[in-house]
Amino acid sequence: MTKPLTAPDIRAMKGRQRIVVLTAHDAPTTRLAEEGGADVVLVGDSLAMVVLGHEDTLSITMEEMLHHVKAVTRTAARALVVADMPFGSYQESPVQAVRNAVRFVSEGGARAVKIEGARHMEAVRAIIDAGVPVMGHVGLTPQRLAEIGSFTVQGKSVPAAAAILSEAKALAKAGCFSVVLECLPSPLAARVTRAVSAPTIGIGAGPDCDGQVLVSYDVLGLQERLAPRFVKRYASLAREAAAALAAYSGEVRAGTFPAPEHGYGLPGGLSEDDLDRLLEETLARDED
Repeated sequence: MTKPLTAPDIRAMKGRQRIVVLTAHDAPTTRLAEEGGADVVLVGDSLAMVVLGHEDTLSITMEEMLHHVKAVTRTAARALVVADMPFGSYQESPVQAVRNAVRFVSEGGARAVKIEGARHMEAVRAIIDAGVPVMGHVGLTPQRLAEIGSFTVQGKSVPAAAAILSEAKALAKAGCFSVVLECLPSPLAARVTRAVSAPTIGIGAGPDCDGQVLVSYDVLGLQERLAPRFVKRYASLAREAAAALAAYSGEVRAGTFPAPEHGYGLPGGLSEDDLDRLLEETLARDED
């Protein structure tokens, strides 16, 4: 039986092995992520946009996240499953943060959670003290979209770069087993990676991070939404899927599906005449 990876296993990969992280939101994408070699499966709040049809990640709830975390943890065998703490689930107080992080573990089966930014260090420390590993996240933090205004590269000025480095170091010092670096200039991400003890997971942060994360739907080309420049599509499955479904629709309308090979015959050599006779006898008895 495959031994599941743990947060300490991921932390120990720094400097030894590049870490592969993929998002997954259900059983099929989890299976694909594991078959593809993912070390970490992140049930990201990107779920709001790529699955539930929201314009951003701010609308998703704990209950919606838990529903999908359960589907992922029921399926994952080797990868460490990390649940993204949604907007509003930890900002109120460390007590609220611990309560919701514990729910992801006790109800959802996750083995770690992710928190955006370093403004809630008390919550981060409280969750870690409660026994739940935390993945940090600095740089572009989509849950602060209302504040930052748009999805743009962060850390482009010296003060901003220094602040991001300080945040990453604080998260690592607090005990985060890894830190996501999102949308940073590559030299800054490399500098942060060298400076922190925890492995860094890049997304739009260049090649020098300790690992990389992408949304599975983007990697597979399962949707054709406008993607950031850091996304690389390794397939165009949306087009293939649409073509397959169009072929199905055409065959249904033409009457060519289902064909005889898609149906079932009568059991035990029963003929159609025998079936008609038996059905008529049954109907006659029912009428009596």
